[in-house]
Amino acid sequence: MIKFFSKIRHQLLSENKTTRYFKYAIGEIVLVMIGILLALQVNNWNQERISKNKERLLLTELHNEFILNRAQLDSVVYFHTRAYRSAEWIISKFPIDLNTIDLDSLGYYSTYTGWIYTFNPSEGVVNALSSSSSFDIITNEKLRKLLISWRDIVADYQEEELRAQLNYVNHLKPFEKKHMKYSSNYKQVFNDPRLDLGFLETVEYENYVVDRYIDLDDIVNSSAGELDLVRSCIEQIIELSDPENITF
Repeated sequence: MIKFFSKIRHQLLSENKTTRYFKYAIGEIVLVMIGILLALQVNNWNQERISKNKERLLLTELHNEFILNRAQLDSVVYFHTRAYRSAEWIISKFPIDLNTIDLDSLGYYSTYTGWIYTFNPSEGVVNALSSSSSFDIITNEKLRKLLISWRDIVADYQEEELRAQLNYVNHLKPFEKKHMKYSSNYKQVFNDPRLDLGFLETVEYENYVVDRYIDLDDIVNSSAGELDLVRSCIEQIIELSDPENITF
């Protein structure tokens, strides 16, 4: 093709057709430029296609990951709520009267009051995007902002869990070890003849249980709404990353 164009130019010059030569040369330049632009456009189309395929795959993985995170959060909150309701039941019996309290029920609810669970979401996709500074691959601006803020939202919620856990481990749990019998059978918790159950009637015991109740209340019913923010963020990420909702 190049030889063909070159032959035409030489022929025009040899025939002293300068005007036609310049017109031809200009036309040839225009054709070359059009060819370059078309090649660039094709390359851009290919790059865009590759980018969209990569984003589609990433969104599918993200969608599946956050479905699992939602299931884990639901499970963790269930156990937090059960511990919270158990502490609430014990508080409803204050002040405890050893002559009337049902020790089996008290052992049952005391066991569940001490349950400790934490939300540890899977963050494989978010970590990959963060470590490579590739959040821009997500074209949906709302989804991109949610993913960028995800860690901070989870951290705020986990602070409530950590505070409750440390408070229990450092205070109520040692008190329980001193005065109660740990057993897989809740009926044995307060039914060991070696135990002095007088502690159940003390203000100290009441304060420890109330403290535990307040910590659990901060997790499941936080006025700051940390749990609601985590749930909302998860639901929005699941919706926006749903393959059925991807239109590009």
